[in-house]
Amino acid sequence: MRVLFLLLTVGLFYHCDPGPRDMYSYDIVIVGGGASGTMAGVQAARLGSKTLIVEESPWLGGMLTSAGVSAIDGNYKLNSGLWHEFRLKLYDYYGGEDRVKTGWVSNVLFEPDVGAGILAEMAGAATSLDVWFNSSLLKPEFNDRGHWTVSVRRGEKTIELKTKIIIDATELGDVSKAVGIPYDIGMDSRHETLEEIAPDKSNDIIQDLTYVAILKDYGSDRHLLDKPNGYDPSLFYCTCAGKCAQDTIPRTLWACDKMLNYGRLPNNKYMINWPIFGNDYYVNAIELDKDARRAAFERAKWFTKCYVYYLQDELGFTNLGIADDVFPTKDGFPFIPYHRESRRIKGIVRFDINDLACPFDQEDALYRTGIAVGDYPVDHHHEAYPESHELPDLHFYPVPSYTLPLGTLIPKKVKNFIVAEKSISVTNLVNGTTRLQPVCLLIGQAAGVLAHLSVRNNLGPGDVDVRSVQSLLVDHGVYIMPYSDLAVDDPAFGAVQRIGATGILRGEGKNIGWENHTLFHPDSVLTYEALKNGLGEFKPGLRLKREAGEISVGEAVALLHALNKSMDRNKRAEDVEEIWKHHQLGIPDEEEAITRKQFAVLLDQMVDPFHLKRVDHFGNFLAGS
Repeated sequence: MRVLFLLLTVGLFYHCDPGPRDMYSYDIVIVGGGASGTMAGVQAARLGSKTLIVEESPWLGGMLTSAGVSAIDGNYKLNSGLWHEFRLKLYDYYGGEDRVKTGWVSNVLFEPDVGAGILAEMAGAATSLDVWFNSSLLKPEFNDRGHWTVSVRRGEKTIELKTKIIIDATELGDVSKAVGIPYDIGMDSRHETLEEIAPDKSNDIIQDLTYVAILKDYGSDRHLLDKPNGYDPSLFYCTCAGKCAQDTIPRTLWACDKMLNYGRLPNNKYMINWPIFGNDYYVNAIELDKDARRAAFERAKWFTKCYVYYLQDELGFTNLGIADDVFPTKDGFPFIPYHRESRRIKGIVRFDINDLACPFDQEDALYRTGIAVGDYPVDHHHEAYPESHELPDLHFYPVPSYTLPLGTLIPKKVKNFIVAEKSISVTNLVNGTTRLQPVCLLIGQAAGVLAHLSVRNNLGPGDVDVRSVQSLLVDHGVYIMPYSDLAVDDPAFGAVQRIGATGILRGEGKNIGWENHTLFHPDSVLTYEALKNGLGEFKPGLRLKREAGEISVGEAVALLHALNKSMDRNKRAEDVEEIWKHHQLGIPDEEEAITRKQFAVLLDQMVDPFHLKRVDHFGNFLAGS
């Protein structure tokens, strides 16, 4: 099995060179086979769109694999879409869920080459998907027939092709810049975004990157690094308890063994991606050319080599050395560094911390347009920035679980173009949570659905109906609302997701320790108070039986019939008992109080407000729908 995975990860197992020149035409071209790009390709191809992924490295997965960040942050209880499928394949490979709980930074840790093999397997099974490894896209051009013409460099060859839709899933948003999409880099001013914890003035400071190392326990067989030129051990003295006092730094000093087990992987390997006087490194390489970037990343790799040498020489972990069976590189290091920040395009909408933290209190109801969910805090890495003391404290700013709006993937002006990965239209603060791996995987899945519908309906991405994208995602087991208390395998999942996206019933955001949730409270009794605001926005003027108190099953059914009548709909009366039975809700009793989940199911089946009223990209109900 491991041999098969290694063949897959170096691109020798499938998708050989393309055939005759007249075959160089695709519905969708995805530039970047990282977390987003891979899932965009898999999803679009599964739906039947002829799709190409152009990837510069020999692996799929980006930060998950090629950068070595093989410890998933967040979404452990949001079992959504292709992220969940990938996780289940990891469980199968290692022999169970508990076998990937090897470190304490995450509940899902794996060897990067194994992750790359799984992604290659998923891509290889999608018959409408081609993957070109070790390839790069030259500047694309949009023609007056509504197509992109692009050139792809593969080794010594330059290949011309055309496509209807381009998805920029690169690590730093390079294609977006090439086609002229406006973007931001660095921190936004609070005066512009109205985000209370943003800095007073905007700046071009981005998050630290990390050149990860994967170490392996060799026991008594030493694999020690040579001392790097310019090595300075004092840079790492506070990486764990022992060399400096706790009261000298504002961060927790962990025991050195505990620190090391932070990113412990299966099979006695260790992911070295430690933020406290570890191997985070500051460089803003976003606007550098390729040669300058390469030099900057080599400096980041040198810094990680210094840190690994410190672990071996100063802390005594001489049993650990660079793993020789993970990356097929000369030095055993990942192909790319881990980028926490990218260009951020100016999209149809820009998602800010207020939209995220208080979704039901904003002028725009962006939550109604959600396509990908996340639950990780706003986590910014700025410890390596030389003057980090001047920056606002952004460390783990708490937020509820949230949903990301569709309009963040769509640039305002450039046609037939979709943006994914970390370059979506969010503020700098919000990037601190949307950058995490599960969110990027789900962004990619949504981008694949949007691109497919654009091609199928001959529409620009901005003209595709929001509800059609959400419907297809829900049909594929994707959360469009971040309700962590209702699993995807619950028979009521689809109904609750759709009703949540109308705003008629709303969840409650909560921070529970380290966990961030939005709870639907599916088994709680429904009250008139809970229904009043959302139903009032959906159907102004509709009169409720009373202002407060519990709602019975009989009252709920009568209310739904009245709602249909008020909207001049001749919808046939649904059999409540059949609905109840199909969704495993028990036996309906007219006198009993109805739960929120039961009402959501009845509302979805008897009225179907999700499809009845379409929304624009700001979540406003469209006139005439």
